[in-house]
Amino acid sequence: MYSLIIPAWNEADFLPVTLASINAATQQLEAQSAHRGELIVVDNNSTDATATIAADLGAKVVFEELNQIARARNRGAREASGDALIFLDADSQCTAKLLNHVLDLLEAGDTVGGGSIIEPDKPIAGTAMRALKLWNQLAIKGKLAAGCFVYCRTDAFEDVGGFNVRVYAGEEIYLSRALKKWGRRHSKQFHIAVLSPVITSVRKLEWYTPAQILRQALVVLIPGAVYSKRFCKTWYDSGSRDKQ
Repeated sequence: MYSLIIPAWNEADFLPVTLASINAATQQLEAQSAHRGELIVVDNNSTDATATIAADLGAKVVFEELNQIARARNRGAREASGDALIFLDADSQCTAKLLNHVLDLLEAGDTVGGGSIIEPDKPIAGTAMRALKLWNQLAIKGKLAAGCFVYCRTDAFEDVGGFNVRVYAGEEIYLSRALKKWGRRHSKQFHIAVLSPVITSVRKLEWYTPAQILRQALVVLIPGAVYSKRFCKTWYDSGSRDKQ
């Protein structure tokens, strides 16, 4: 049994495509395997039709008032009934092949969790594409899950305390490290899947200039910066979403 959790803040424009894709993938998954699951969308205090769209497209909708990605994901996990948790961003899509692969790994018993390599949802410029490829290489070598797709055993997630609610960005890195430690204690690996990439939106390249994105990336490398919502502006800038 799996629980697929999607945190969503003002995602009315992206959710229809995302949920249609996920519904198709899970239907295919359940037709071809014994895996069964549920879809949970966490409305992270949206001011648009996010919650209504999610409910209309078959998701269980829960509400998290405090606008913070880690809290939204943890809220979804608290409502989940699955033995496995899969966290997917509201602007991302994954295949039945990937879902089946990671659930098989968890069911086999030697994997605590992991992530996947990612691909953009549209062609991007050379520099941005090189940066994305570099991230995929770092993810595989360093065993770090990208925030758009994280999967894990529910018991391990609960044991490590879930996503770190003290940070406003990079919470998936903290969780990756915590799950790897848990895995070492229980003789289980942290696995980055490579057979079917997650497709994720590159909309931030349209909202911000390359210089702004680079500046944000450098800011979060400053010790303590991720503990400030103000310093993590590109994750919590409502104005950028109004410009879509």
